[in-house]
Amino acid sequence: MMMVMKKKKHYIRCCEWKWIVLCQLLLANAVCASHHGNPANDLVDIINKNRTAQKIPELNDSPGLGCMALQYVELCKDNCTSNGVVNCKPPEDDFTEVFGPNCGVELPTFGTITGHVVGCQAKYLEPSLAFSHVLVKDSKALSLIRNKSHTEVGVGLVGARKGSFFWCILFSDGQTNSTFVLEDNGEGIKQKNGCYSGSTFPCSSGQRIPTNALSRLEGTLILV
Repeated sequence: MMMVMKKKKHYIRCCEWKWIVLCQLLLANAVCASHHGNPANDLVDIINKNRTAQKIPELNDSPGLGCMALQYVELCKDNCTSNGVVNCKPPEDDFTEVFGPNCGVELPTFGTITGHVVGCQAKYLEPSLAFSHVLVKDSKALSLIRNKSHTEVGVGLVGARKGSFFWCILFSDGQTNSTFVLEDNGEGIKQKNGCYSGSTFPCSSGQRIPTNALSRLEGTLILV
């Protein structure tokens, strides 16, 4: 009788442990889905964690900047060199005359862009790898990421028809929620391709990336 009781208690404990593990897995999946598969938002999180690790304030995620970052790489998406350099430099006037209007940024709220980082790669990389292998490859880029004069950040990314992927980070020293404001109560103009941080719209439902290439983003996504 004692043996039966011991086996029963062991069985109950085993079942309880399995339920605990299952609940933890379900919670992890819920957390991973919190950004709805938008890698631009994930990159903003990585940037801010990198700053706070150095006791530097977090940056406000600006949808207006994010959309213009997407516009930047959308313009340059056929100009990736074999060593991962974006061989394209849009005129400064394009920000106010092309990128801003295409996003629906209200012109009176246009602020100062204090820096940008761009990069490209022959294939898609998850946000953490894109940050370390594409965008922050040297001390100059890292210094720009940690610049204390920045107050806002926006990230955009898009895939090109030739298969390359492009990322862009824009920084500003503007006041939160008062610079690079998108029209239509912050909605702005919906973009046909790519992703940008802070967007109220999902990533483009155009050409999907194979699920195994985005296992950590749960097979969503992006572009062209």
